[in-house]
Amino acid sequence: MQFEVTILGCSGAIPAYDRHPTSHFLNYNGHGFLIDCGEGTQMQMARHNIRRAKLDHVFISHLHGDHFFGLMGLISSFNLNYREAPLHIYGNEGIEEIVRAHFKHAQTVLRYPIEFHVVQPDTPAIIFENSFLTVESIPLAHRIPTTGFLFREKEGLRKILPEKINQYQIPVGEIAKIKSGEDFIDGNGNRILNTELTLPPSKPKSYAFCSDTCYHEPILDQIKDVTVLYHEATFGTEHAFRAKETFHSTTIEAATIAQKANVGTLIIGHYSARYDNLEILKEECQTVFPNTLLAIEGTVYPI
Repeated sequence: MQFEVTILGCSGAIPAYDRHPTSHFLNYNGHGFLIDCGEGTQMQMARHNIRRAKLDHVFISHLHGDHFFGLMGLISSFNLNYREAPLHIYGNEGIEEIVRAHFKHAQTVLRYPIEFHVVQPDTPAIIFENSFLTVESIPLAHRIPTTGFLFREKEGLRKILPEKINQYQIPVGEIAKIKSGEDFIDGNGNRILNTELTLPPSKPKSYAFCSDTCYHEPILDQIKDVTVLYHEATFGTEHAFRAKETFHSTTIEAATIAQKANVGTLIIGHYSARYDNLEILKEECQTVFPNTLLAIEGTVYPI
């Protein structure tokens, strides 16, 4: 089972040092989800061998350009490549107006439908669900309405013990029922409890994407115990005043959120263009939360 995220862009508002604006590609067992779509995203997808054809869902955290300026180019490329499948775009009110205005004035008629899903920025909600995954919105605190996104696996089936299949001569047709939690009735009418036949499913994994935000403790309950947390850390502690002015977070603030939420791993990104050496930012985070990683473009992080 694949559950992994590829960093396509890790820069702040201004691209610098060959770093691109924010974009993440999440792969769940071959199903693709794009999280933010900064300038150059589709070129980064090509560079890192991510097929556009696998992408049906795009999540936009907010309407600052460094988080969606790549969207029109991506939509256009889909059109030029004769896409037919619907594209689902999730974002705050205004994203549909921006996209439709662009294509109206470009006199472009798309060959495929776009379905817009308005995300309410003030209230957490499940905004996407299928048989194996849910996506929740995470209200953040930035200069304009902004939401993060929590990708959470659904609990899987129980694991049947192979030796029990032989011991009780369990027919193939009964295995799916047992994995779903049912007991087994053998040929003599004896009930074999499910707990004897199976092991619990693996603990569901989760990925929380917390885009532009200042230090915001109200998110702690929602992201508690997530497997991997991405949290912006635009500034080091020496520029804390600038973080406060721009509604961004410092390294220590991001690490403190990770620590208080008891997450497994913290990935930081959205680096200010003033930083060439990113190790300084990681080292500051690690003084509070040791299991901190840098978001590095092209790197695939398992969840």
